[in-house]
Amino acid sequence: MSDLRLDDADPPLLEETYREQWLPLVRLGFLLTGSRETAEDVVQSAFASAQSRWDRIDDPPAYLRRSVVNLAKDGQRREFRRRRLPADAEPVTAIPEVDETWALVRRLPTTQRAVVVLHFYEDLPLVEIGRLLDRPASTVRSDLRRALARLRKDLP
Repeated sequence: MSDLRLDDADPPLLEETYREQWLPLVRLGFLLTGSRETAEDVVQSAFASAQSRWDRIDDPPAYLRRSVVNLAKDGQRREFRRRRLPADAEPVTAIPEVDETWALVRRLPTTQRAVVVLHFYEDLPLVEIGRLLDRPASTVRSDLRRALARLRKDLP
């Protein structure tokens, strides 16, 4: 009887969370990396790393979102170190104006791009973005301001 947690709700099953979160996390990964293939790899890695500690994760969607952000950021660092130029951005939509805007977002520095995606796509407040990126909210606010200034300059 001591194994029962009557005061806590049962955590969601890994399989259930996978079905519910796969597509939103792949979209997030795509917006951060610019590649569907890389996004799927990042999300798969996030779920694989969570599997062994699943019963200890308090908020699986938040944990997985943070993993996707960190794995995407780590992957972009490795690409930079290899000095490989990123491939042309895959189209996000069939709307040229939106695709052009996302192409500009993709050119932002990694942290600024993550802040823009998390704020405008995931609709997260700056404080939560700061927690995800391990940055003070004031720094995230500066990152967002710099990113928007750069986008305004680059947009026609």
